[in-house]
Amino acid sequence: MRFLIWLLAGLAGGILGGMGMGGGTVLIPLLTIFCGVPQHMAQSVNLVSFLPMSILSLRVHAKNGLLDAKGAVWMMIPATIVSAVGAMLVQGVAQSALRVGFGLFLCALSTYQFYSGLLALRKGKQAQ
Repeated sequence: MRFLIWLLAGLAGGILGGMGMGGGTVLIPLLTIFCGVPQHMAQSVNLVSFLPMSILSLRVHAKNGLLDAKGAVWMMIPATIVSAVGAMLVQGVAQSALRVGFGLFLCALSTYQFYSGLLALRKGKQAQ
């Protein structure tokens, strides 16, 4: 049964990662809730699994002309630096605090997506 949960987590993370939405938003909760993986470990697994997913997804998006390499460089440089600092800082954070922080982030993200989707739906109906 555990293998099936890991397989489903990989499928869900891969689908979202391939779409550019961040598979970790699904992968990390699945690993911590259903597989009992500690939060720090789940985030590490997410980072390792992100490497092959991003390489393959990047090739597909570039092939389809959906890549703005010039703009991406200006995002990659500060993101790389800040992620290194974040990785060092998170080492001292308790697992429970990390879980709460990630959960709050997901709640805020979900709320924003929900309301922006409702607004878009409302604008679509008004345009008809």
